[in-house]
Amino acid sequence: MKITPVKNKTFGAVVTDVKLGGLSDNEFVAMEAAFLEYGFLVFPELFPSNEDCIAFGKRFGELEFAATSVLSNQDVNDDGSRGEILDIDSQRMRMIIGNEAWHTDSTYKPHSSKCAMLAAVEIPEHGGGTALADTRSGYAALDQATKKRIADLSAYHSNRYSQANDVGDFPVEQADTIYHGEAYLRPLVKVHPQTGIKNLFIGRHAFAIPGLTRDESGALLRSLLDFVVSDEARVYEHSYRPGDLLFWDNRSLLHRALPYDYSKSRIVIGTRVAGDETEFAYNPSDPEAEAGRQALADELVLLHQETTDRRYKATTASSGAAAF
Repeated sequence: MKITPVKNKTFGAVVTDVKLGGLSDNEFVAMEAAFLEYGFLVFPELFPSNEDCIAFGKRFGELEFAATSVLSNQDVNDDGSRGEILDIDSQRMRMIIGNEAWHTDSTYKPHSSKCAMLAAVEIPEHGGGTALADTRSGYAALDQATKKRIADLSAYHSNRYSQANDVGDFPVEQADTIYHGEAYLRPLVKVHPQTGIKNLFIGRHAFAIPGLTRDESGALLRSLLDFVVSDEARVYEHSYRPGDLLFWDNRSLLHRALPYDYSKSRIVIGTRVAGDETEFAYNPSDPEAEAGRQALADELVLLHQETTDRRYKATTASSGAAAF
């Protein structure tokens, strides 16, 4: 197994000469150390099976979802057959397009995600990649005044907020989907539970910092995100080839999908590892959850008025919720 740091970047490494199936304990220890050090790993033209991805993910923890095509614009059935390319107005395509904004996975759930991977099956000729941003080096580069200002601040996180704010999408509230009515409070500065390194825990799902006005909160969150991605050394864009596997740490990086021609097939198989108790905010039944629900409800009222100029013009999808 060979692990090579990505050139001219503050993060990332390429792993070659390895197979996920039958990975030895020693290889896994070295790979996990590289994952924690570099934040993301690229396995070029690995062609992992679904079973390989599931087994590899389980070595990092309990899976949130396993080897699914839910992030693709076509369904892939168990027999390998495919459904039709999704309608651009379907809720799943709205979610996929929303994910073209910078984010960290599952911060809108009681437990935010630990890590995730995408295995590329079919990618359009142009676009369709994944970009990642290093929030560790982003935090380290902040001036001391900004570090002091944000040290004790938190923001609410909601996927209903981000869909509305980014693309003018207002999915129907459903408790058993990602479009529930909760918003979870998480600190702007996260200490990685395994490395102890501080990073900015921000992205598209974050809004409404308690103690700040709406304008102040939005301006601060935008400025922090803009700062992280302003340095090319802190941003990596991966252009997939069939067989590539991309694996990243949700606790220290942001990522986003890169646009493509949505009439062309983009098939990626996703596996996401759930966060453990270090990623826990609170449960919907806990007393502190009410403040998040109210913050989200108030924000959605305003966004209904403000997002008629965005892609989906403050509307609800014609079909289906993304239930994962």
